[in-house]
Amino acid sequence: MKKWLKKSIVVLVSIFTFGMVTPAHAFWNGNQEVDKSEQQKHNSTQNQSITSFQESKFDRENIVHSMMAEAEKQSFEKFGEKIGPVIEDEFRQVIMPNIQRAIEMTVKEYPEERLEALAISEKPSGGIGEKIFHIYDANTNEDIIRFHVRRDHPPMDGYYFDFHYHVQFDNYQKHYALGTIYWDKNTPPKWMSV
Repeated sequence: MKKWLKKSIVVLVSIFTFGMVTPAHAFWNGNQEVDKSEQQKHNSTQNQSITSFQESKFDRENIVHSMMAEAEKQSFEKFGEKIGPVIEDEFRQVIMPNIQRAIEMTVKEYPEERLEALAISEKPSGGIGEKIFHIYDANTNEDIIRFHVRRDHPPMDGYYFDFHYHVQFDNYQKHYALGTIYWDKNTPPKWMSV
C-alpha cells in the first residue's frame, strides 16, 4: 500500500476518534507480524495513561468553559435590555477575559476531588444590587468567589460600571478589579430593566 494512503488513514482514524484510538493493528505497521497480546497490553496501558491525563486536563477546561458560558448568560440577564446592548461589546472585550482569568485561577486552586461540586448562582440581583453571580461549593453552600458590578458616579463626572470580584480567602473584604465601563452623564437604568 502506498505510504501516503497509510498516513492518510491513520490521520483520519485519529480525527474521527478524537485521538483516543491510535491505529496499532499490523495493517498500520506495514503488515509486520505483531504479537497480539503484546500489542493489546501496550495499547491498553497507553490509552489508560492518555485517558487519565486528558480527563484531569479536560475536566478543569470543561468546568471553566461551562462556567464562562453561564457567566456571560448571568451578566446579560443582569444588564437587562436597556444596559446590555449599550455595553455589550466593551464588556466582551474588556471584562469577560478578566472574568475568565479569575475563574481559571479559582478552578486551578480548587482541590480536584471537589471540582464537580462547584456551581454558579442562578439569579443576579436587580435594581441597584451589585451581584452578577457567585461561584460556590454546592456541598457546603459556601461562596468561593463573588462577581459584582457597582455603579460609580465620581464628582463632576459621568457614571461608570465598576466590575470586580471578592474571594473567600480574605473573607470577601477586598475588591479585585475586573475593569470599568463608562455609561454616560445620565443616570443608568436599574439592573434587569426591560
